[in-house]
Amino acid sequence: MKITKFGQCCLLIETAGKRILTDPGRFSVSQNDVLDIDLILITHEHADHLHTESLQIILDNNPQAEIVTNEGVGKILTELGIPYAVLAEAQQVEKCGVALEAFDGQHVEIFEDFGLVQNTGFFIDEKLFYPGDAYILPGKPVPVLALPVSGPWCKLSEAVDYALQVKPTQAFPVHDAVLNDDGIALVHGLFSLHLKAHDIKFVPLKNGDSNEF
Repeated sequence: MKITKFGQCCLLIETAGKRILTDPGRFSVSQNDVLDIDLILITHEHADHLHTESLQIILDNNPQAEIVTNEGVGKILTELGIPYAVLAEAQQVEKCGVALEAFDGQHVEIFEDFGLVQNTGFFIDEKLFYPGDAYILPGKPVPVLALPVSGPWCKLSEAVDYALQVKPTQAFPVHDAVLNDDGIALVHGLFSLHLKAHDIKFVPLKNGDSNEF
């Protein structure tokens, strides 16, 4: 599985001969130029995960791409006339020959009820777990975890504890687009240090980086 990171949480996942894009948000435009996309997975409706202008460009460039998401995002897409499929809690499906499993939850609290929206994590091809903005426990072995490491709701100690509960073989950072270069070096370094002590390999992907997992 090859993963390329764009901005905040937009990932190009190449697996089983298919190309999957996650959460095309407003902190990157690089995803707008990606071609031959088979699936688009959207975890929730916040603009750093769903930027509708970018999504429309992506669909114009990839008319064959199918969107899989939850009911919350679906309401927005319905208003825009964009077709999609809902993957409900505990439902397992195969799309384009790739196994998908949904894990529904709620966005981690930012402050009181601000931004508390439905958040759906996805287990992709039995290899990658991408939880979105929630500390969802999949209850199964996780080879690779897309780990949120920064943001107004993300506290380092809680994110490390979450990674230790999931106990992936490898993890890489997402949700860090608001950090400058010094902030990224500091945060990635801290996660690498603490996860290594628990035998979890942390791969410090930055915007535009790719890695084979």
